[in-house]
Amino acid sequence: MNKNINDRPQPSRKRLVYGTAILIVGFLSPLLIPWVTSTNWSVGLKSFLSGLLAFGIPEIFMLIAIGVMGKPGYEFIKDKVAKFIQPLLPPDAVSKPRYRLGLVLFSIPILFGFLAPYLGHFFECLQDVPISWYLGLDLIFVVSLFVLGGDFWDKLRGLFDHEARISK
Repeated sequence: MNKNINDRPQPSRKRLVYGTAILIVGFLSPLLIPWVTSTNWSVGLKSFLSGLLAFGIPEIFMLIAIGVMGKPGYEFIKDKVAKFIQPLLPPDAVSKPRYRLGLVLFSIPILFGFLAPYLGHFFECLQDVPISWYLGLDLIFVVSLFVLGGDFWDKLRGLFDHEARISK
């Protein structure tokens, strides 16, 4: 059962500040990866540290931050972040024209990525495509997921669920 925000115990301000600082430092740790890769350390050590900075340290710092803040602090931060992110999420249902536009945006990067290696033999301009094209296509793909709306996310999730069934 969800409690009302006002019914929850108030977090200690000092613990909340320390926990938030730890959380921020943890999530910013991947920014140290370029520094690690520019050192003279061995490739193995650089790879290990880069992996930790990307996929270990943020999670560890998150656990430490939750321990410092306690459950009330964690719930407080979670509610604030959810209130900030909620307006940015796509709506569940979208209009037909928007859905069709989203499908076009969704399909273009996939088709280009699939066909470009084959068509490169016939069209010289597709042989040395700059990386900026691929970055642009990746951006179009991500934008398409937001244009398609929340219902499409459920459909996409259904691709990875063996038990999923289409219902009308």
